[in-house]
Amino acid sequence: MAKSSRELATDHESVPGYEGHFGQLEGYTVAFESYTADQDLAPLFKGLPDDKCQCPHWGVVLKGRLVYRTASGDEEVNAGEAYYVGPGHTPLLTAGTEVVEFSPTTELQQTMEVVTKNAASMS
Repeated sequence: MAKSSRELATDHESVPGYEGHFGQLEGYTVAFESYTADQDLAPLFKGLPDDKCQCPHWGVVLKGRLVYRTASGDEEVNAGEAYYVGPGHTPLLTAGTEVVEFSPTTELQQTMEVVTKNAASMS
């Protein structure tokens, strides 16, 4: 059986307003994420189709609130709720939020290549 936790995660990312710990589970990336600042991440997805994230995500909001902007409008997920968001979204992060999110690793890596380039050009 494959399993992961914040402590077992093999990859870590920390930037102002965000902390993430990432592990691998049978073709999926599991992310243990904390947000300490409100942020609209839409600019990071410029260059992807429709300038939106093309990776689907499944997750649970442990604490706080998460909003995904989609073609059908803003979708809000609150503490204690599980969610699925398909391709074609951008996230709004809310300070004090903690999530556990699962994403197909291949699609996530393709998206993160663009996000990383955009983040570097904004610095």
